[in-house]
Amino acid sequence: MLGKYTSVAGAYTDCYVTEIPFNVTFPEYVFAFYTTSLFKLERTILKFTVFKPSTDMDAKNLAHSLTDKFAAWTVESRSDDEILLCDFLSCTRSWLMVEKAEGATILYFGSAVVPKKGSEGLGSLSILLLGFHQVYSVLLLYFAKRRLLPKR
Repeated sequence: MLGKYTSVAGAYTDCYVTEIPFNVTFPEYVFAFYTTSLFKLERTILKFTVFKPSTDMDAKNLAHSLTDKFAAWTVESRSDDEILLCDFLSCTRSWLMVEKAEGATILYFGSAVVPKKGSEGLGSLSILLLGFHQVYSVLLLYFAKRRLLPKR
């Protein structure tokens, strides 16, 4: 789903991957991802800066295909094992996917930042924030994986 943005002129795309040593369903992954402490901080920021509140129940509804809206995003595309979300400004995409492996699950998280309509590339602010975005993306995936691991 995210792959179509790799051919958009001037767009940035990334994909981060981790493996968890047991089976995880797609709804479990989506719910875990959007309810980590790190993502809850982002949800709080979105609530007060762009007036896009969300709850854990909203995340659960998104995970179980009961809604196409979550915080600042709308579902652009979904299947049984992946989802592509578009932000309310249509500037970014967020992608989650699970892939079953033998006795394990591969978790994917990717993003696309697309140029504004009529522009040939990303704006200077977007380019400046890419380093932060890359670190933040790795942390989001790490926190989601950690949330899925059994408590010790």
